[in-house]
Amino acid sequence: METATKQSFDVAAIREQFPVLKQEVNGYPLTYIDNAATSQKPLRVIEAVNHYYTFYNSNIHRGVHTLAEKATNAFEATRKSIQQFINARESEEVIFTKGTSESINLVAATYGRQNLSAGDEVIITGLEHHSNIVPWQMVCEEKGANLKVIPVSDKGEISIDDFKNLLSDKTRIVSVAYASNALGTVNPVKEIIKLAHQAEAVVLLDAAQAVPHLEVDVQALDCDFMAGSFHKMYGPTGVGFLYGKRHILEEMPPYQGGGEMIKEVTFEKTTYNDIPFKFEAGTPNIADIVATKEAIGFINELGRAAIGNYENDLLAYGTQKLQEVDKLRLIGTADHKVGVLSFVLEGMHPFDVGMMLDARGIAVRTGHHCTMPLMERFGLEGTVRASLAVYNTKEELDVLIEALKKIAGRIK
Repeated sequence: METATKQSFDVAAIREQFPVLKQEVNGYPLTYIDNAATSQKPLRVIEAVNHYYTFYNSNIHRGVHTLAEKATNAFEATRKSIQQFINARESEEVIFTKGTSESINLVAATYGRQNLSAGDEVIITGLEHHSNIVPWQMVCEEKGANLKVIPVSDKGEISIDDFKNLLSDKTRIVSVAYASNALGTVNPVKEIIKLAHQAEAVVLLDAAQAVPHLEVDVQALDCDFMAGSFHKMYGPTGVGFLYGKRHILEEMPPYQGGGEMIKEVTFEKTTYNDIPFKFEAGTPNIADIVATKEAIGFINELGRAAIGNYENDLLAYGTQKLQEVDKLRLIGTADHKVGVLSFVLEGMHPFDVGMMLDARGIAVRTGHHCTMPLMERFGLEGTVRASLAVYNTKEELDVLIEALKKIAGRIK
């Protein structure tokens, strides 16, 4: 029996807020289940972008005229809302970036370059997105440091014992996915952080797949850095955040040079600005950052606990129903997951499955999901990935299952 929370969760009303869902694709009602790649945007977010450009488009922080003040206030209001959303101690610990990838690159190129030496070690997991692999490879190669990888089990999980075995007095940085984009696995990040701190290492969490689905509290976790992307949490594309503890951010050098990140410039020397502005060179994506506040409001009004309960119910339903499909194998069966259903059909390439689903109006992601080492771990070129959001329904999952059964029936 459904709980009162699930019963009161009005998905039909939620779907009404998303204009893109009201269309047909290839003659079928759109079934959009590619949310781990990017979520759709509620009307309030779309209208907020339009409102900014219509009424107070202006550059921020450096103007004294009315439009500049309005733009600056709206921009900084979003920073405050992110601080509250992740429970950072202060808004200055929130840095705006292009997204999770840039946030991780920022940390690798500044903190990593400043603190890694030859023989030091960086630990990641075998579940990582390329964005949490390549930047560390680059800085490790430059500094002569070593990149170590926590192995992944057949279920798509990592072991704390394996992590303990990799930790050493040479470990300087631990950078792990909070939740896997390819499999949905939620890693035991709180325990990882505790153990890493005991080894005097700092921890970065790639929370791109966690913040849309889980209640995230950086103070309770005690992570040193956290990276996220707004386009995966019902906000605009091209914007994200980096959280960092104040004392660490203040010691880090700037990532880029230009406007806003300076206090004073002479040809002889530049004095850098205070955080967060030290890391925000140039004119940012103001309109989309302003509109992000509406995306956060959308999530807050629904309630993250209610969202989690609803999506977990969808995940359990989809997991059960997929097992009815002949020749289908689920990849990633961790005990704790966010709403990702990754699978292969025996005898058919994932791209072909994706194209056949698209012909029925079903949008999924196919391929390696920017996790090529993880796919190699499972001996696969890629998977088909259906990923869930708050506006998805069991009826949509039934449409997916029916289509997959027809496709599987054609495999000889």
